[in-house]
Amino acid sequence: MRFTKMHGLGNDYVYVNCFKEKVENPAELAQIISDRHRGIGSDGLILIGSSQTADVRMRIFNADGSEAEMCGNGIRCVAKYAFEHKLAEAGGAISVPGQPPFPASLNIETGNGVLTVGLDTDDNNKVQNVCVDMGQPKMSAKDIPVDLPVKEMIEQPMMFQNRAFVMTCVSMGNPHAVFFCNDLSAVDVEKFGPIIENHSIFPNRINVHFVQVDNSAEFTMRTWERGSGITMACGSGACACCVAAVLTGRCQRICKANLPGGDLNLNWCEEDNNVYMTGPAVEVFEGVWPKK
Repeated sequence: MRFTKMHGLGNDYVYVNCFKEKVENPAELAQIISDRHRGIGSDGLILIGSSQTADVRMRIFNADGSEAEMCGNGIRCVAKYAFEHKLAEAGGAISVPGQPPFPASLNIETGNGVLTVGLDTDDNNKVQNVCVDMGQPKMSAKDIPVDLPVKEMIEQPMMFQNRAFVMTCVSMGNPHAVFFCNDLSAVDVEKFGPIIENHSIFPNRINVHFVQVDNSAEFTMRTWERGSGITMACGSGACACCVAAVLTGRCQRICKANLPGGDLNLNWCEEDNNVYMTGPAVEVFEGVWPKK
């Protein structure tokens, strides 16, 4: 099986072109190849295949084999791969609020519906940056979902392991819990990440983010991703943190997220209520995984 290793800000996945390859058991394969000592090493597996409703379809499997609805860093890499490997004919330039037009575009089917991406290419027609229209965030507790008798999870006091937290939850097609803090370095993400991810109030588990606001246009975050653990970046999570920061009066709608792997530019657009995320996509290497 031929594969391509790609990453968005260090959030790395193994990508398989299912126009050419067949993956029999992606959940099992994701666990094997994600192992950083005995496999390829990654945060998971992403399959790129045909779609009846878009240019291509992506399926995401976390390192533990569970299937995710959406991956913000992953979709940027899918867009780069599909464009550069000519899996689909790119559409024309699209306008993105607050940014110059992107010269090419694609539509990608995800577990959160069909999303449009704008492609920024260099002189060699290689994709450098991708802007993803992530759609409208959902704040309703039942839509996230969170099993608590509240309408929305905004600045909700919580207790985890006898420690008090204040939590805001947002869905970007996948569930996110956001915790603002004054000193990000003091947070034990490795301890509280899995406790919160697997808490009984989250029937589908949840992605966990700790955020320190630097100023009204910038914040720094660390992430425990559902099914993968600590990762260097989470694109959909950055979008959720932007929304949570705006909802709680901490940041403006156009802001930058600083992640361990790099920066993402975000815009929760007032005109259409959609969140736009812009960042890089990088191809690392290609290889062949032996079929057993």
